[in-house]
Amino acid sequence: MVVVACGEGKQVWAEGFYFPFHHVLKRTENITILTHSKFCYMAIYMDLHIVPGVNAKDVADAHSMDVLMEKEHSCKCLTYWIDELRGYVFCLIDAPNKESVLELHTRAHGLVPNKIIEVEPSLVNAFLGRITDPENAHVSEDGLIIMDDTSYRIIMHLQLDDYILLQQKTGTEKAMQLMQQFRTIVKKEILNNNGREVTNESNEMIASFVEGGKAFAAAQAIRQHFSNDVDANLRISLHAGEPVMQSDKLFGDTVQMLKRLNTFNRTEPIVITSGIRELLDNETLQREQEHLLLCTPKEETFVAALFEMLEAKYADETFDMDTCCTELAMSQSQLYRKATQLFQLSPNNLLRNFRLLQAKELLRTTDKTVSQVSFETGFASASYFTKCFKSYFNVLPLAYRDLLQQKAG
Repeated sequence: MVVVACGEGKQVWAEGFYFPFHHVLKRTENITILTHSKFCYMAIYMDLHIVPGVNAKDVADAHSMDVLMEKEHSCKCLTYWIDELRGYVFCLIDAPNKESVLELHTRAHGLVPNKIIEVEPSLVNAFLGRITDPENAHVSEDGLIIMDDTSYRIIMHLQLDDYILLQQKTGTEKAMQLMQQFRTIVKKEILNNNGREVTNESNEMIASFVEGGKAFAAAQAIRQHFSNDVDANLRISLHAGEPVMQSDKLFGDTVQMLKRLNTFNRTEPIVITSGIRELLDNETLQREQEHLLLCTPKEETFVAALFEMLEAKYADETFDMDTCCTELAMSQSQLYRKATQLFQLSPNNLLRNFRLLQAKELLRTTDKTVSQVSFETGFASASYFTKCFKSYFNVLPLAYRDLLQQKAG
C-alpha cells in the first residue's frame, strides 16, 4: 500500500492510518510518500468535557499536557473547541480506540471525558469548519496556543417531497426543475450567508452556521425563491446545539430534532426553535411571522417525547392516541392542541401519516411485499394500508416502488 501524507516528528497519520517513519520511502519539503504492510487502524474521536466555569487559558494548558503525552498512548491530538458560556470543551483526537483517549486525558491532566464518539473528519470539517488548530489562534508570551473557538452551531435542515412524489404531482419536467433549483439555490444562499454545506441528498440538505442572523437570512432567502412553488412542500427548520451530547452521532441531537420538525407538511415554511429565537431581534421575527412557526422549550420537549413514542410504537397495530395520551401524561384536548399547533394534524392523522412515512421508507429500502410493509407499520389490513397510502401520497404502494426502480435504472 502506498499513501501520500503530511507529517512531522516520528510518525505520520493519513486516511485513518498510523505510520511510523521507518516506513517512509521518500520525503519532499511538504509531502511524505510511504508504505506500510502492517499498519494500525486509527479512528478519529471527539469527546465532550462538561466543565462549568471553564476558560480558554485552562483548556490550552490541558491540551498542551495531552500533546506532551500523546505518543505514549499512540494518539494524535488534532484540535479542540471551547464553549465558555455553556461550560463545554470538545477534543478531536486520532486514536486506536476510545480507551486510549480516556487513558491519555486521565494521565495528562485528570479531566475525564463525559462522552466519547467516533466521527468522520469530513463531517467535523463541514459542521465546524476545521479539523486542525485555526491559523489565527492567539499565542501567549510563554508560547501557549490559546483558542477561543466556540463549538456552538446553528444547524439548518431543508427538505422537499421526494422526487417520485413531486413527479406524480407536477410531472417529470417540473419535478426535475424543482430538484435542480433546490440544490442550486440552497447552495448559493448557504455560501452567501457564511454557512457550510454538511450533507446534500436528493431532497434534503443540512447546513451549519456560526451566526444565528446569517442562518435565518439564508432561510428567508430560500423561502422567497420557492414562495410560488407550493407543490414542492419546502420545509426549513433551524435549531442550535453542540457537536456531542446524548447522541452517538456528530450533532446528532440537533439534527434529530430538525428532522422531526420537518417530518410533516405544513403551511409555515420555516420553523425555528427557542435557541434560535434568542439570537434574533423582535423586528426580524415580526416581519416574517406569517412564514414562521416558533417553538418554545416546552414544545421542543413535547416533540422529543412524542417522536420517541411514535418511533417505538408505530409498528404495534393496537397502539392508538388514547395510549399515547396515557404515556405522555396528557389529556386528549392537550394532545390535540399541541399536534394541530405544531404539525397541523389531529393526533390520529399524525399517527397514521407517521406510519405511512415509515412504510414509504420500507418500500424504498427493502424488497418486502406490500402486505409485509403494511403489517410492519401497524396497519390492520393491506387493503386499508393501500387506500391510505394512495390518499396521502397520490400513488399506489406498488406503483411507488416501480417508479423508484425505473429511476434507479
